[in-house]
Amino acid sequence: MTIFSRIIAGEIPCYKVAEDDRFFAFLDINPVNWGHTLVVPKRETDYIFDIDDEELAAMIVFSKKVAKAMKEAITCRKIGMAVLGLEVPHAHIHLVPLKNEGDMDFAHKISDPDPEKMKQIAKAISDKFEA
Repeated sequence: MTIFSRIIAGEIPCYKVAEDDRFFAFLDINPVNWGHTLVVPKRETDYIFDIDDEELAAMIVFSKKVAKAMKEAITCRKIGMAVLGLEVPHAHIHLVPLKNEGDMDFAHKISDPDPEKMKQIAKAISDKFEA
């Protein structure tokens, strides 16, 4: 069971922003920018391109809804999207609020993000999310 599956199951706490029957979105605990969100399928698959076409398309649509909520909740120009997938063997999409392209630099993360601020951001996004 991956760490993401344990988060989805409620075994590990997270800053949840959205969920439906197939996907789960939560704030990255090592964000590159405030509001950096991960979207994961509830079904464990290591490599995003091993997900069948219908589920992958649905994951993108779910991510779009999360990104829309993020854009409404966080001051930014756009929401950037990246798929890296090397740190955790569970497919996931990174959604990152952008004011400029440097905001998507995964080598520079926010050190020791304030838990209260993370909680407020998660709630703001969650409040804007429409399933």
